[in-house]
Amino acid sequence: MSILDTYAPISILLILTTVVCLILAVISRLLGPSRPTSRKLEPYESGMVPIGPAMRRFPVKFYLVAVMFILFDIEVVFFLPFAVVARQVGLFALIEMGIFIAILLVGYVYAWRKGALEWE
Repeated sequence: MSILDTYAPISILLILTTVVCLILAVISRLLGPSRPTSRKLEPYESGMVPIGPAMRRFPVKFYLVAVMFILFDIEVVFFLPFAVVARQVGLFALIEMGIFIAILLVGYVYAWRKGALEWE
């Protein structure tokens, strides 16, 4: 079996989906309604006049919450594979998962002590 036989279906699927997306975008552009007004072309389309610049500084709290979500969300993903094979891998994996959970708890307690979980 050659490399061409292995990757040909994936290449065909990639080309096909790209062509379909382009065709749908062109058809939508040609047949879709288009009535642009100055109000619709504004960057913030809610019927209100924008106040101030579009780029504003966000408080660090938003960044902290986003980073904590990513950290704990990705870390928790590792629990499912462990739960599936927990009986087969034995005591060593159980100890490793205990260390993993302890590291997560240290991060959680650190964030809690720093006040990252407080929302005002």
